[in-house]
Amino acid sequence: MKERATVVCWQQGRILLVERGRSRWSLPGGTIRRAESPADAAVRELNEETTLEGCELGYLFQFGGLNKRHHVFFSVLHDDARPVPNNEILRCRWFRPQKVSTLITSVPTREIVDLLFGHEIKQTTLVRA
Repeated sequence: MKERATVVCWQQGRILLVERGRSRWSLPGGTIRRAESPADAAVRELNEETTLEGCELGYLFQFGGLNKRHHVFFSVLHDDARPVPNNEILRCRWFRPQKVSTLITSVPTREIVDLLFGHEIKQTTLVRA
């Protein structure tokens, strides 16, 4: 099973998603290198994909798929933090959690967001009905 570090970045009620060119949005992150800790991989991947540096990360949980295990981290970014697409990333964009279910995303992204914000998403849906 491949190990992956995944980062949920939060800023002003929105989460950061990145797009790699496959027309699918996903949470920033990537493969954990040999002899690299999940936390070090999360910091490295966030910087490589978005140029964000100095972000404090908190470990949330592991999320397992069929062939990948995501080590999920959370970071509350300062209001002036501005991600810039880098390396294989074509776009960085902020979305409200309830919007993610309407986007074309990776399955783990959708499920991780639902685990974290599912109650909020369901509450929003109920209020709108």
